[in-house]
Amino acid sequence: MKAKMSLTVALTAFVLAAGGPAIAKLPAPTDEQKAKAEEAKAKQAEAAKKAGELLCKSMDQVAARWVEDQKAKGAPANPMAVDCKGAPLAAASAPAPDKK
Repeated sequence: MKAKMSLTVALTAFVLAAGGPAIAKLPAPTDEQKAKAEEAKAKQAEAAKKAGELLCKSMDQVAARWVEDQKAKGAPANPMAVDCKGAPLAAASAPAPDKK
């Protein structure tokens, strides 16, 4: 049991000693690398925007189909209006009734 433990400790020490140089600081990126990273970031943001728009469109289609199904069944279909992120849309402000 002690031999197994000392072997484990020895291997751990070896791995840590051998891995020390691998933790060296990387050089600063060049201007070309920075530009390439910015371009990749912009492409990713554009792709995410397109994916969000497609998701919103499909959510609207599903909601419209659900409303049609509910109306066909004769059930009341009053879905709450929300934007694509799930936040309720501001209802059209109607004048408050006068209290007498």
